[in-house]
Amino acid sequence: MNTRDPRQMGEMKALSSRRRLAFARMLAAGTLALFTICQALPAWAAEPASVALDRPNILFILCDDLGIKDLHCYGRRDHHTPNLDRLAQQGVRFTSAYCAQPICSPSRAAILTGKTPARLHLTTYLPGRPDCVSQRVLQPEMEMQVPLAEKMLPQYFKAAGYVCGAFGKWHVGGDGFGPIEHGFDSYHPGNADTTPSATEGGKGEYDLTAAAERFIETNRDRPFLVYLAHNSPHIPYTAQKSRIEANPGAFEPVYAGVIETLDDTVGRLLAKLESLKLADRTIVVFTSDNGGLHVPEGPHPKVTYNDPYRAGKGFVYEGGLRVPLIVRWPGHVPAGKVVDDPVINTDWVPTLLEAAGLAVPPGLDGVSLAPLLTGRGPAPQRSLFWHFPHYTNQGSRPCGAMRDGNWVLVEFYDEEKVELYNLSADASETRNVAAQEPARVATMCAALAAWRKGINAQENTPNPEFDQAQFRELYIDVDASRFDPLEASRADWEKMWQWRKFMDSVPRVAKKKEAK
Repeated sequence: MNTRDPRQMGEMKALSSRRRLAFARMLAAGTLALFTICQALPAWAAEPASVALDRPNILFILCDDLGIKDLHCYGRRDHHTPNLDRLAQQGVRFTSAYCAQPICSPSRAAILTGKTPARLHLTTYLPGRPDCVSQRVLQPEMEMQVPLAEKMLPQYFKAAGYVCGAFGKWHVGGDGFGPIEHGFDSYHPGNADTTPSATEGGKGEYDLTAAAERFIETNRDRPFLVYLAHNSPHIPYTAQKSRIEANPGAFEPVYAGVIETLDDTVGRLLAKLESLKLADRTIVVFTSDNGGLHVPEGPHPKVTYNDPYRAGKGFVYEGGLRVPLIVRWPGHVPAGKVVDDPVINTDWVPTLLEAAGLAVPPGLDGVSLAPLLTGRGPAPQRSLFWHFPHYTNQGSRPCGAMRDGNWVLVEFYDEEKVELYNLSADASETRNVAAQEPARVATMCAALAAWRKGINAQENTPNPEFDQAQFRELYIDVDASRFDPLEASRADWEKMWQWRKFMDSVPRVAKKKEAK
């Protein structure tokens, strides 16, 4: 039988004790590291798959050029929108909802990324209006798409177990920069111009709606995000004959028929949610990319109006920036509420993330409206900024804008000109009080300049081929922002129609701009 020296036995015990202590320390360190990693992960990453089923579905309906006064629930008496009126009664209707840019592509980019268009260097519609000799300044060479490095709405939600579908208009990038590349699981583009029939409207509304319905039904048992971007009521438009004939007294009967069709498709989607017993679990957002078109364009000498607000699509006045916004989420968002506080569509990424119980990442320009929507907190207190260094088809000129409380500043980039309006006393922006408020103008101009610098906004450059006579004829002799469609006489309309034709005929700048 082997025996051990007592000293050896003591050394072995000491060694064993040290090893146990070292192992315990290693285990404790590993446990702490694992705990730290779990704490750093988003809340959904540490949750079982069943938790995702409790998250709300999202149905985001985006219209194209739908104005702030195009719906009956916003005061438009000659338009019939019973389904949207009911949606507003069941949820929250915003009266001061703004787009991030008064034109399509940059506004959509802001919705999808949560970042202001000027930061993305995507500041007008794609591919943009060519530079013309009538311009005092040249427009910046902007991005032709949202880069793939920019994270979009579906990428946040897919990571949390959502299935994400896009339907309809994209217009934030071409080949290689489409919905699938930006994170959507499926995409149904539809057709922007269709022949009205018993089953279809003039903007492919029913096809897009049917595709969205199929997606919802297929994915009823898992959380889904539907981004439905209608082509309606963007020009050129038409509608079913019966709807046009049913609106003979409307400001523009065909346009009224288009709005009625749009409302009908929304009603179908809401009915689908009800039939699948998903209505109470679904956040529905209905809004527009920019204000309504108030001047003649394309084949349409007369489109819509945004009264009492000034101008429309393409302008940083209220008629171009204010958009309809209705949000419904039963049990979370109060029914029948009207919110007058200003909000902007850059807010949708953080808002929907917080509403779904997901972490809001840093670096976004938008802020979450979830506390405001659910009644847990007030509206965010902030100034709103716009940078629009472009001439547009609708007659606007490069400018920036800022809303601070009830004060709105408009600063032109092609001449030393600043306008200031007090919306509480002058919602129509008819009285420029800049001369009476020099201190306020100086403060707001400085704030706007600092904001532009902070986001690395692109600037205009002088136009070497500038034609003063054509500039005067397009932008001085006719101020399209002052045109009031509701009050215009037949002669006024004819003048604007001829002006719009001249806008399209102005020669382009021949000199090539330097590459970026």
